[in-house]
Amino acid sequence: MATATYQLSFSSPIARGRRQRQTRASASASATDRHDVVSPKRRLPLRKVPGDHGPPLVGALKDRLEYFYGPGGRDGFFASRVRAHRSTVVRLNMPPGPFVAKDPRVVALLDAASFPVLFDTSLVDKTDLFTGTFMPSTDLTGGYRVLSYVDPAEPNHAPLKSLLFHLLTHRRQHVIPTFREVYGDLFGLMENDLARSGKSDFGNHNDTAAFGFLCQALLGRDPADSPLRDEAPKLIMKWVLFQISPLLSLGLPTLVEDGLLHTFRLPPALVKKDYGRLADFFRDAGSKVIDEGERLGIAREESVHNILFAMCFNSFGGMKILFPSMVKWLGRAGGRTHGRLATEVRAAVRANGGEVTMQALAEMPLVKSAVYEALRIEPPVAMQYGRAKRDMVVESHDYGYEVREGELLFGYQPMATKDPRVFARPEEYVPDRFLGEDGARLLRHVVWSNGPETASPTLQDKQCAGKDFVVLIARLLVAEIFLRYDSFDVQVGSGPLGSSVTVTSLKKATF
Repeated sequence: MATATYQLSFSSPIARGRRQRQTRASASASATDRHDVVSPKRRLPLRKVPGDHGPPLVGALKDRLEYFYGPGGRDGFFASRVRAHRSTVVRLNMPPGPFVAKDPRVVALLDAASFPVLFDTSLVDKTDLFTGTFMPSTDLTGGYRVLSYVDPAEPNHAPLKSLLFHLLTHRRQHVIPTFREVYGDLFGLMENDLARSGKSDFGNHNDTAAFGFLCQALLGRDPADSPLRDEAPKLIMKWVLFQISPLLSLGLPTLVEDGLLHTFRLPPALVKKDYGRLADFFRDAGSKVIDEGERLGIAREESVHNILFAMCFNSFGGMKILFPSMVKWLGRAGGRTHGRLATEVRAAVRANGGEVTMQALAEMPLVKSAVYEALRIEPPVAMQYGRAKRDMVVESHDYGYEVREGELLFGYQPMATKDPRVFARPEEYVPDRFLGEDGARLLRHVVWSNGPETASPTLQDKQCAGKDFVVLIARLLVAEIFLRYDSFDVQVGSGPLGSSVTVTSLKKATF
């Protein structure tokens, strides 16, 4: 495959900081229009936060069982509270509760107006809240609190986030060609599956491809040529299970699953050997990035475990959820949408010398909109948390709510990004939703990255360091599909971490 010539642009954290301050000033100026920040003036009528947490222990257990096993599922759990209290800001208990989490009580923010307070680290503290009301044992991360659990006010936050910016940018020229090579092989394997059995499991192939791509593009090392061979995805998922099992449902009988996963923590010792194999790989393959960490004042072992977490939990985990979601929504979109995407992708590539470059991708606005729409309708990370740093008023569309210092705020992102007062036809996948000026104005409500899509991550916030990288590789996936195929069909199921997607046909490109 010819190597494309292009420049993958990531701005420096310092430049990001300047732009972020400008963005915050702009956000404050527009607060009157959207009522989505904490306001010093009480424009809206005040209302006490409705709902309650029930009796100690009993209330938390009741909410946990309804959350996991109620008839409406997770979405129904939150929607029922909104209906019962006629409010999108409510008090409830968040799983797992006893005996994993000491205090399950939260103030839930369930609309697009109240949700963004969770991004403002001058108002909320993010310490140890990455997984919510409990924090997994640091025995699962080499004894270190990795970046995801560190608040921006802590002195090690900026060096650790700088390390991740470096990880994402120091081999940027390899991202596009490596992606095309690895995912080209994936589609070749899927075509073989279809020829043999008439169907192909996208998720299984994607797991191997995602980890291989990340390691080759960002570290210059193919895990298949290491002692990990092809075992890394299984090792990672076992390790992830031990961290977030209190938040998962695996389809086991209710009493068995609730007792095994949600009531007690799984012992880290059971994955120590597997985690050690992963750490050994990154200790070797990531040596140049670890050197940069040392220059930033980070101990080498701390860098190892932060790189491992960023690449395995954040990046690989994100691709494991997002890519099947993309294929699901695109597959369901139908032939007309497929035709529009194929026409756009192929015209842009032809106009750029037959190569997929950054310039070619910039000439694919429908592709970019389709990616944003997938991130809106099914965000890879559904939940965000923050602890109030002071007494304040949080505003929904209609009311202001008094929140006390120390209270835990929780946001369920799908209800914010499918808010009918912001998005028309919110439950529909509309691939061209973000085209044009009207579409661009909606982007500030796309918040999958722990911040608005219109902002860039800085050293001073908790917005995903890989925000632009994730959008880029999702666009590359869509472009790769429609360079190769006119259309495709899928069957969709569900799994513990998102959609299960089986491809049942791939119609090769005819123009």
